[in-house]
Amino acid sequence: MQPAKALEPHRARPEQAGLDQAWHDQAWEVEAVLAWHDDNAKAAIRSLLDDCKHLRQQLALAESVMSRGMARGWAPRYERDAL
Repeated sequence: MQPAKALEPHRARPEQAGLDQAWHDQAWEVEAVLAWHDDNAKAAIRSLLDDCKHLRQQLALAESVMSRGMARGWAPRYERDAL
């Protein structure tokens, strides 16, 4: 079961809407993960680390079977860009 997403009635400045919405979505995602794990932060972190490990394995598998021509020179990166 997913928690309901709260909607905000208005925004003060339109140019900040993207930043505010991004922060609000991240805060909601954190709350959703904690709610899924009954507010057990250690279980939530363990689950997210397991998901990360699984996705890295899937990426490595896809990289090993994908030809360079198929991806037109694109190669996966295992580390995300710094924010």
